[in-house]
Amino acid sequence: MIALQDIHKSFAGQEVLHGVSVQIAPGQVTALIGPSGSGKSTLLRCVNLLEIPDSGTLTVGSETLRFAPGTRPAHEAVQRIRLQTGMVFQNFQLFAHQSALHNVMEGLVTVKRWSRERARERARALLAKVGLADKADAWPANLSGGQQQRVAIARALAPEPAVLLCDEPTSALDPGLAAEVVAVLSDLAREGMTMLMATHDLRLAAQVASHTVFLEGGAIVESGLSQDLFQHPQDPRTQRFLITLQG
Repeated sequence: MIALQDIHKSFAGQEVLHGVSVQIAPGQVTALIGPSGSGKSTLLRCVNLLEIPDSGTLTVGSETLRFAPGTRPAHEAVQRIRLQTGMVFQNFQLFAHQSALHNVMEGLVTVKRWSRERARERARALLAKVGLADKADAWPANLSGGQQQRVAIARALAPEPAVLLCDEPTSALDPGLAAEVVAVLSDLAREGMTMLMATHDLRLAAQVASHTVFLEGGAIVESGLSQDLFQHPQDPRTQRFLITLQG
């Protein structure tokens, strides 16, 4: 479903991804963990090309892009990748002037050119799926952080993406509200949704992700099944990181 091969990315002359390679099978949920500045969010954003890699190869579904220094992929190729991905951001990024229902509808109407009736039906079904059927007419300002993030998940799912990308989906929430989001993502994982998430939340990674990748300094230190990595980390750097978070 997703393959990143030898991905390099620099900002202002400082390389933040050093030849990272990751493969994610259809239906697999993979968590990217690591200290702040490790490159996990940058790697995630390279998948839907919010960040364009300097070099390497990206495959999402049947689409493959190869990157080289000083070049930029064609707009049409970028759009074909983005149409296969849904993005959930750390700070929700909801439209403050629109209701929960219209936040979920917006992309279907303006990008997919669905009729408003069809988009409204899809949006109501997705709000029900994330436990917010009774909040369709609520404004974002009147929703809790957990509810806003669940609306954001519904919005990301609206166009039926092949892959759901989550950038620190629980980090802006207190533990109680984060649990609401973890429950929704757990349900999606059980349904076979392919997901890639960058997170500091070990509960999210351990409960939802079948595989975990630990990055440090822009490179992969250790990766494998989540249960194995959390219970029996092999690299001392992984061990230190997990002890720090658990403490």
